[in-house]
Amino acid sequence: MIMKKKHIVLFMLLIATGKIMGNISDSIPARNQHPNLVVIIVDQWRAQAQGFEKKEPVKTPVLDKLSAQSLVLNQMVSNYPVCSPARAMLFSGQYPLKNHVYSNVNSASAPFGIELPASVMCWSDVLKANGYSNGYIGKWHLDSPHEPYIPTSNNDKKVAWNEWTPPQRRHGFDYWYAYGTYDEHMKPMYWDNNASRDNFHYVNEWGPLHEADKALAYFKNEHNEREANKPFSLVISMNPPHSNYKQVPAKYVSIYKDVPLDSLVKDPNIPPAGTPMGDEYRNNIKYYYACITGVDEQIGRILDGLKEQGLENNTIVVFMADHGNCLGKHDEISKNNMYEESLRIPMIVSWKGHIAPRYDTTFLGSVPDLYPTLLELMGLKDKTPASVDGKSFAAYFKNGKGEMPAEQYIMGAIYSNNARLNSGFRGIRTKEYKLAFVNKKEKVEPYLFDLKKDPFELNNLYNPSDKKVKEMRMKLEEWLKKTNDPFVLTTTL
Repeated sequence: MIMKKKHIVLFMLLIATGKIMGNISDSIPARNQHPNLVVIIVDQWRAQAQGFEKKEPVKTPVLDKLSAQSLVLNQMVSNYPVCSPARAMLFSGQYPLKNHVYSNVNSASAPFGIELPASVMCWSDVLKANGYSNGYIGKWHLDSPHEPYIPTSNNDKKVAWNEWTPPQRRHGFDYWYAYGTYDEHMKPMYWDNNASRDNFHYVNEWGPLHEADKALAYFKNEHNEREANKPFSLVISMNPPHSNYKQVPAKYVSIYKDVPLDSLVKDPNIPPAGTPMGDEYRNNIKYYYACITGVDEQIGRILDGLKEQGLENNTIVVFMADHGNCLGKHDEISKNNMYEESLRIPMIVSWKGHIAPRYDTTFLGSVPDLYPTLLELMGLKDKTPASVDGKSFAAYFKNGKGEMPAEQYIMGAIYSNNARLNSGFRGIRTKEYKLAFVNKKEKVEPYLFDLKKDPFELNNLYNPSDKKVKEMRMKLEEWLKKTNDPFVLTTTL
């Protein structure tokens, strides 16, 4: 069809003013353009609490649908199941003793330098150096609080938690709408991109809802959040279902209102009613599920937003948690322990036309592996720094073929004091077994669980002469040596 002269002039004018090119570059990626990346990370969501897993009666219709269209890594664990160490592993690709985030970041750990070093090359730094626009929305929790402490509610007690992240410590994220750590879910606080340390603001809205709104604005590029002609990465870091579980909109609580409590407390590792942790579980399980269902709905809005902007086919989407949550199971109030509810995390990876959808019960994933795997999927394999501990399994992600890890190494509950690294727990996990050594009151206690026959980890099978124990222990000792970990498996502190 021949365009009239006036139409040609109008078309050229639109191009010159950027009215067309931004939309074209968003919806029709160039043949060799690197894909976008969206990482949705939630806090304290155990893998068992996903509807499609059919282990708990929680409602997650969005994830149920997404799981059928994606790679689901059923055996994924948080190698150090507490907030700051897990997030530091994700962004640095390094294990905690190497990236120096081996306990939660707060004022108690600050004297020992516990925070993500500015010198670490995160995957977001690599993307920035290779032409990406990067955005971060929500919880960060990788910068150490310092005096005078930010005047927020979680900084006014013995231990301060929250801190601003200055631009030079944002690791290549050029759009920043975030906070350190803050648990008032119904009135969250944020620092805008150009806000100073003292210039944060509150929002009278449930955090995940507000953060999903911000993600949709980022996709639309409503306020020039990103450079429209560049590929982008966006992290949406939602705090719920982290406690306080009851800070959740009533519409999600009502979904579980008529569900009999007895039907939610059937697992044998839930302590009985009348005990502190038994009551912890019973008092919070409906609210925990309500938080999950609410976040699930926001994930749906984010996925719909990608589709509406024509970004769906050229965007890798990762949904994951930093760690799980016992919620009282095993007499553990939440995370930072060796049990499956603490360790196992949701892990869904989607990229239409590139990653074959499947429910994988074999792949023993570790958080540091995500860094090199994602970079290779995005065409940046040769940009992975040598300092990264993780290994790329991009080929396996695509089609389930090729090399995969034989085991996972787990650790946690380490004292922040540099002189007390021989503390907490260390272990090794396979699909069938978990061997762990826990330093309790200056005595190391060993555990072996058969994860197939005893999924609720009720029977400690440890026997030092057992062949399986000897094999797994030898591998664990090799790992400790390789990672310069001073933890001693059989002696006291």
